[in-house]
Amino acid sequence: MIARIAFQGELGANSHIACLETHPHLDPLPCPTFEDAFQAAATGEADLAMIPVENSIAGRVADIHHLLPTSPLHIVAEHFMPIRFQLMGLKGSRLADIRAAHSHTMGLGQCRVFLRSRGIMARTSADTAGAAREVAELGDPTQAAIAPRLAAEVYGLEILAENIEDAAHNTTRFLIMSREHVMPERLQGNWVTAFIFRVRNVPSALYKAMGGFATNGVNMTKLESYQVGGAFTATQFYAEVEGHPDDPSLQRALDELGFFSTEVRHLGVFSAHPYRSKAALRVSV
Repeated sequence: MIARIAFQGELGANSHIACLETHPHLDPLPCPTFEDAFQAAATGEADLAMIPVENSIAGRVADIHHLLPTSPLHIVAEHFMPIRFQLMGLKGSRLADIRAAHSHTMGLGQCRVFLRSRGIMARTSADTAGAAREVAELGDPTQAAIAPRLAAEVYGLEILAENIEDAAHNTTRFLIMSREHVMPERLQGNWVTAFIFRVRNVPSALYKAMGGFATNGVNMTKLESYQVGGAFTATQFYAEVEGHPDDPSLQRALDELGFFSTEVRHLGVFSAHPYRSKAALRVSV
């Protein structure tokens, strides 16, 4: 059986590029939706799934945090990738003639300044590479796509403007997920532990649940909440903390979290990507 890595989008998308950067030996498997990418890895059609979760300009990818709690997949790694968007159109077309740009909503959101400054209308597509394919099929020189450079090569388009993203720090974080749950050995290095929890519906429950991380000196790098089950009183949280579950300090913090929660489910333990330390250094300067 061919080893595969699933991603949402079409060939040439940023997620496809992330697959090539991290797992060039795996055959990329494009999927129409995020649900399909999760399902491909869960059923064994693919060995891994490459899932974008947040962008430094546009924020979190909304769909993902509703899929994570119900998915049987586990986080095994993370990848940070600089995002460079190109405006591309039919060969022979001119930037001055472009009236509309097609792209995924995240791509459009990351290039707002460029589009507004040139009076180009934004048109939403299912994904960035799919937008490039659509423009190639339309055959209209007034239509363009915002997509990665690879998409221009795949669909035979011409790049009309390079690196049009609004900020040079534009970066997307991906989670690499697997149906196999493997607890990595606690070795030297920086670790991240991800989990989902639901606190008891009592006053100060979240405050008390978080207290264990503060008193044990565990740094929480992410905490996101969302409603579950249609009940406005049932709030679920996705969290990431620095450290390995075998660290005594994190063990104590997780024990205290469990005491004030109705559910705690571990999603993965993985090595912290080097980009984290670079980003922290840039912010401190």
